[in-house]
Amino acid sequence: MGLSFGKLFSRLFAKKEMRILMVGLDAAGKTTILYKLKLGEIVTTIPTIGFNVETVEYKNISFTVWDVGGQDKIRPLWRHYFQNTQGLIFVVDSNDRERVVEARDELHRMLNEVI
Repeated sequence: MGLSFGKLFSRLFAKKEMRILMVGLDAAGKTTILYKLKLGEIVTTIPTIGFNVETVEYKNISFTVWDVGGQDKIRPLWRHYFQNTQGLIFVVDSNDRERVVEARDELHRMLNEVI
């Protein structure tokens, strides 16, 4: 009985870990969002070549957020980050109206690779 209660207690209150993939076109604001979540403030960023990864704590959940660069040469590499990912954030700069269609097309392309 005590062992079962202990398992139940640890499942209910143990820290959960989630892997989140954040992608989008270059200059969409992915890194800015990542560090706003992590530090609570806006920081100056440079274009991401490769990726940034940070752990963000919220209540009893530890989110490991992978911010992957969005330059057109890097986008084909996004699929290599899909494995073991529990969530996806696709960032769109809605103020950049000239690239909204491009963002849509990249999202569809990525989702077709997953399915």
